[in-house]
Amino acid sequence: MGTDKNGDLLLPSGGYRRLKSFQLAQLIYDITVRFVELYIPAESRTCDQMVQAARSGVQNIAEGSVDAATSAKLELNLYNVARASLEELKLDYQDYLRQHCEQQWLKDDLLYLEFIKRRINSKKEFREFIVWAENHFSVSIRTIPYKSVLVANAVLLLIDTASYFLKRQIEKKAAIFLDNGGFSERMHNMRIQKRKNNNG
Repeated sequence: MGTDKNGDLLLPSGGYRRLKSFQLAQLIYDITVRFVELYIPAESRTCDQMVQAARSGVQNIAEGSVDAATSAKLELNLYNVARASLEELKLDYQDYLRQHCEQQWLKDDLLYLEFIKRRINSKKEFREFIVWAENHFSVSIRTIPYKSVLVANAVLLLIDTASYFLKRQIEKKAAIFLDNGGFSERMHNMRIQKRKNNNG
């Protein structure tokens, strides 16, 4: 104990672009930027709040991954900030639906099930789902565009998925921290080991 399994002082870090949580958070950010442009009044504070919350999710996952080399505590804190930012964004999308008297999809709704089945990972796949939904479901008279209802609900599912992967990251990193300790602890143990080797 004191170093990782390879005896390295610095633990693996970076590589955040390979993280599922980062990929989904970035997709959520891109969609949110377009969503507020189309459906949220530019003068509304909600517009900036939604974009900033989505951006915070992306940035904190990236920063947490990079900081993993020297500070598991900071890494875990940043992942938790990312989750909180996504939760804030989730509330904004839920508010949008509620304020326009629209329903959030339930787990047995056909659109919910179809979206989950597709395992959407890109803007292209997301657009394809929205087009499919528009073509396959009749639309009653609404006070807001039907597409905005579809996008808001679909993003809510992406947020839930990203939060799930973040939760798994946090649990995994917490376990690694318990096994390897923090940067200072690993450095201390390596110094002790080096002295033993020099004296031996």
